[in-house]
Amino acid sequence: MSAPRPPTDPSGLERYYVLTGGRSGPGGSASSLDVATLIVSRAAAVAGMQHEHEEIIRRCRDPLSVAELGAHLGLPFNILAVLLADLLDAGRVEARNPIPASGAGSGPDLALLEEVLSGLQRL
Repeated sequence: MSAPRPPTDPSGLERYYVLTGGRSGPGGSASSLDVATLIVSRAAAVAGMQHEHEEIIRRCRDPLSVAELGAHLGLPFNILAVLLADLLDAGRVEARNPIPASGAGSGPDLALLEEVLSGLQRL
């Protein structure tokens, strides 16, 4: 007599396989996504849409980073990137790169920080 098999864990690898249709990584427009990329909904969810796609669209009414979105949904980056690729290809969301620093490696603008500090001191 063999030992009973443990019940399938719906939050494990099988779930990720089903969510992504067996795909292991994004392609096309989503291949340049990183954790700081901002995602914004461009359209409403439609009937029959996969639950996770609906949730992404709902949460991204205001810009949300891929890292924040992954934390909210409890999904690893590569799984989330596959789902985002679906939505990007369908035109339902938009990916925006974060605003780069004005000078690479130079840090924040010192004059701006001084103005902010001065304004805070006047309060």
